[in-house]
Amino acid sequence: MSRLIPEGFKPEKNCLKDRVIVVTGGANGIGAAASRTYAAQGATVVLMDKNVECLKALYDEIEDAGHPQPAIYPLDFEGAKEDDYNELAIVLDREFGRIDGLLHNAARRDPHTPLWKIELEDWYEILQVNLNAPYMLTRACMDLLNKAPSASVIFTTDHQSRKHHAYWGAYGVSKHALDGLMLTFADELENQSAIRVNAIDPGAVRTNMRVTSFPGIKPEEMTDPKDIMDTYMYLMCDASMEENGYTFWAQKSDTDPTTAV
Repeated sequence: MSRLIPEGFKPEKNCLKDRVIVVTGGANGIGAAASRTYAAQGATVVLMDKNVECLKALYDEIEDAGHPQPAIYPLDFEGAKEDDYNELAIVLDREFGRIDGLLHNAARRDPHTPLWKIELEDWYEILQVNLNAPYMLTRACMDLLNKAPSASVIFTTDHQSRKHHAYWGAYGVSKHALDGLMLTFADELENQSAIRVNAIDPGAVRTNMRVTSFPGIKPEEMTDPKDIMDTYMYLMCDASMEENGYTFWAQKSDTDPTTAV
């Protein structure tokens, strides 16, 4: 089912103190905003993206703000293989010993094209980034998540996964599948571990991918990523310990009951 976070929710100060949170797609947009937010609440954030220069800039920004020193782990999900994810897990285990949170935010969008006209290379690469990478990363980090007292895994979905619009190509298909992946993980882990698994639909947010996909909409008319961070905080802190297997709208304006899953 889809829902909103509790009305009036505000995180307690330093509610993520001493926690280790991995954020993919952390260089820009929602990922960068979430990384700043988590760090400001005391978390050590592991910043993952293929854009190393932006990661370095965000690293400096977080450190200069006096928050816990983050970590950078560059990885291009398009070409990453099983060994790359296993090596990441080894490094995280050696450096931190556990993971308290995992935000799957990285994604790739294809042009508005009929399914039968998508280049096969684009099809493979988009599914690799949007579906296979979140699965392989979660799989590789499962032991580390189980070492945490209460771990949260968050997938990033899209209303296209429920409205079935034409011409959303491999991106739309990948988000359909990602919803199923989230629900399956949530069901399998419920009552078996302290890991909770949910998804966030951020809605129309001012990100590079959104601006490129909707050139007819002025960027200033889109919501700033920092304005939807309450949902990202709620699902990452202990307030959401009983939430499992849900999709949360980050914007109240998106709560259309016909899209509920």
